[in-house]
Amino acid sequence: MTSGVLTETSKAETAGTDPVPDIVRRRLAGPGRFTPNFWLTAILVTGIGLVLRLVNLSHPKETIFDEVYYANEAWDLLQHGVEWNPEDNTPQYVVHPPLGKWMIALGEQLFGYNSFGWRIMAVIAGMTAVLLITMAAWRLFRSTILAGAAGLLMSLDGMHFVLSRAALLDIFLMFWIVVAFYFLVLDREQRRTRWLHLLETGADPNRRPKLGVPYYRLACAVALGLACGVKWSGLWYVILFAIAALVFDISTRRSAGARHWITDSIPQGIGWSAAIAGIVLVTYLGTWWGWFASDDGYFRHWYAATNGLPHDRLIDPLVNLWHYHQEAYKFHTTLDKGHPYQSWPWQWLLLGRPVAFHWDATVSCSASSCASAILLLGTPLLWWSFLPALIALGWLAVARRDGRAWLIMACALAGILPWFQNMPEHRTMFYFYALPAEPFLVLAVVYVLGAIIGPARHLRPDSDQRLVGSIIAGAYILLVAACFAYFYPIYSGMNITYAEWFSRMWLGSRWI
Repeated sequence: MTSGVLTETSKAETAGTDPVPDIVRRRLAGPGRFTPNFWLTAILVTGIGLVLRLVNLSHPKETIFDEVYYANEAWDLLQHGVEWNPEDNTPQYVVHPPLGKWMIALGEQLFGYNSFGWRIMAVIAGMTAVLLITMAAWRLFRSTILAGAAGLLMSLDGMHFVLSRAALLDIFLMFWIVVAFYFLVLDREQRRTRWLHLLETGADPNRRPKLGVPYYRLACAVALGLACGVKWSGLWYVILFAIAALVFDISTRRSAGARHWITDSIPQGIGWSAAIAGIVLVTYLGTWWGWFASDDGYFRHWYAATNGLPHDRLIDPLVNLWHYHQEAYKFHTTLDKGHPYQSWPWQWLLLGRPVAFHWDATVSCSASSCASAILLLGTPLLWWSFLPALIALGWLAVARRDGRAWLIMACALAGILPWFQNMPEHRTMFYFYALPAEPFLVLAVVYVLGAIIGPARHLRPDSDQRLVGSIIAGAYILLVAACFAYFYPIYSGMNITYAEWFSRMWLGSRWI
């Protein structure tokens, strides 16, 4: 040794002992690299979903449901940089940020202003989210089987299927939330791995060692800003993930053996929360680049025009954008116009009121009365298992003291519970608002399936739990697949007889 000083690591090696106890190493060690079996599984389940979504993607040729707004506004962005009103050739007032429409516009730029062009980016975003959830499940559960189950169930969900074949904003909101979630999982692993490395070198966990720049945490913040750039409801995940990052840091310090694991974590946690908020804000503002770069955006010169000024002040672009947001917020909080397909949050997990995206009774089929329908409806067997899965997940989270279970539950509820605050004012809401929660509801089901199968260790050699549990889990997934196949005609707009369509209206008038 050139320094002539015996390091803590070399002392440990000389003594023939590991400076890190086995239990601490198990808690801090990451899952490692993806295995070839995992990649085969991930490609298979994602490929199944991709093929299903690409088949006859252009049907119907015309816009369906809110595509009439977003497909047109995306094309406006390509032509003018902002949303545009062609009737009087003036900028159009809209109440959602522009990023989701820019993503739709990318497909239109590549394939033209047609049904395939304005839907293809929804397919790509939806299936990328499936792949990321599969990867996140492997990192959380360290099981290729459970990871594959998560990806397959998400691929075979009717709600995800319909929205990943339509030019609406919600699929892009869900995509960026899933991206942020995956970076959050990676950040947890990175921080724990860095702590383990420090302990291996003999560092004192009570001296607040420097862990380096948390690049994944910064990437998570960027993704959250992009989620808010699609819809403001991404803000709930900004709050949740900032809290989760702090909880992860506290838990990691405790596992590493720090005496003051709470008080040492809070100052850094507050600092990182402020950094996350700043990154989210800057990223969000960046999604409005078309509005900033244009002289034609709605409210773009509001302050100068209102106050009779000849031109904008330096600060006016931000002042004008803030006024825009005030007006949009007023619209969102006072939206109470009735709609035949509106629903309340308590109905969403029960499939109380799905949304009809398309209906055509003039098509031909093998009978005298035919229909072509696209119904936004989650795969019933899957969605009706979400609520029991959440209850079981809560029990397992307490019984096992498992942070993974708490994280999954919090992410699922963050996509649903905030909407309950709007119920007293009777704000108009729709079932597809629950889409950001859907990936985490699937993870909740997979977590419970993993508990039913049981761990490979800690079982008696003669135990049949894993065999029986695997049969139960496999049967459940097959039933979900069969249920999806049964409803596929009304997810994809196939021409079927009226009797065949009506036979799928299981809840009668609630689904019609």
